[in-house]
Amino acid sequence: MKINDRLKKIGDLVEANSFCLDVGCDHAFLDIYLVQRDKNIKAIASDITEGPLNQAQENIKKYHLEDKIECRLGDGLDTYSDEIDTIIISGMGGRNMIGIFKNHMEVLQKVQTIILSPNNYQEDVKRFLCKHHFYISNEELVKTGKYIYQILVFSRGRKHYSRLEYFFGPILLQKKDKLFYEYYGRELVSREILIQVLPKNYRFKKFIVKREIKMLKDILNKK
Repeated sequence: MKINDRLKKIGDLVEANSFCLDVGCDHAFLDIYLVQRDKNIKAIASDITEGPLNQAQENIKKYHLEDKIECRLGDGLDTYSDEIDTIIISGMGGRNMIGIFKNHMEVLQKVQTIILSPNNYQEDVKRFLCKHHFYISNEELVKTGKYIYQILVFSRGRKHYSRLEYFFGPILLQKKDKLFYEYYGRELVSREILIQVLPKNYRFKKFIVKREIKMLKDILNKK
């Protein structure tokens, strides 16, 4: 199964012998890649919409993986069951992801690993899950076309992070590879544009953006 670089990177971060719930599975490409990569992985492909889930079922049948991947129709973590140890959510907004977990807080007491690739509000996602007894065990940046995405891996446990670590990511800060500078260089440019167009009465928002610009410049200038 050939998949895009973002999904492949997510799949490569899943541990052997995992039982995964892929929320918003679309056509189940990630799930097929997972079980082809590791015969001991099992997956549940979950989606809120029947159309994509029907296509997922067809794809699973095409590769003869019905014994490894189960399709479930449902909203968010409504499709969770106790045998699942890993939750994967990719390609939606960070605050939507937080909402999914808030609707099923009991799941956070059971799963061991959460792998997320939010399109935005990554810092909010990190703070939320770390507040609820997870720590950031891995982070990756991946470029697909002109877009660069964050992939966050959370494991059960507790760690304390600074404001800088929440903003940049503690592991990304250690790596500081070429993609790190490209990604956060773009973040700096977007905030410098934003600060120019924010209305005068958005004082608190301006304060936050100015603080982020300073953090970005401090780190990027240490290259």
